[in-house]
Amino acid sequence: MADYSIISDVSAYIVRTLREEMCPEPIPSPNNIEVSSPAEQDVDYILGLYLYDITNEMDVAQPPMVNASRTRLRKPPKPYGLHYMLFLNGSSQMGLKAHDIQKILGRAAQVVNDSSYVAPRILQPWLEMDETPIIIAPGQLSFDDKVRVWSAISKPYQVSLFFKAAPVMLSSEIVRDVRRVVEAEFNIDAV
Repeated sequence: MADYSIISDVSAYIVRTLREEMCPEPIPSPNNIEVSSPAEQDVDYILGLYLYDITNEMDVAQPPMVNASRTRLRKPPKPYGLHYMLFLNGSSQMGLKAHDIQKILGRAAQVVNDSSYVAPRILQPWLEMDETPIIIAPGQLSFDDKVRVWSAISKPYQVSLFFKAAPVMLSSEIVRDVRRVVEAEFNIDAV
């Protein structure tokens, strides 16, 4: 099961994919794409990836424990959704024209759509079993919801891309040792 760093690993995967696919055109250098917040000041990049929310993806009851091995039980993993925003860094836009901004956002949307899933084992190679792929899909936010995200960081709204990565299965460290049945006794009564 994926370790706690899976959230950071998903973000790193998205940035790595954007860097591979968007450089040198329309963004000149891989260093111009970063994990960042639009609220950060005086940073030098063009395209930012901002994780603005993490949500629980399952409201269905889960079993209290699952088999981790023959003699161990583990609390089951929890599925989460990672909500991202891709935005252009306001301080880096000084030399960009509206056409350039639209070109960058269009290419970013294309890259995200083309990279619509990733296997957790690619992000964490030490995983013993294959897990459910993490689907990367466009966000279903209304315009008002998008404005609220920008307002929450005290920035005026600007055109940006919203998308979600889910399910991101986060493992539990709760493991219990159990004893296996080694002896059984049966009685048969004749009627």
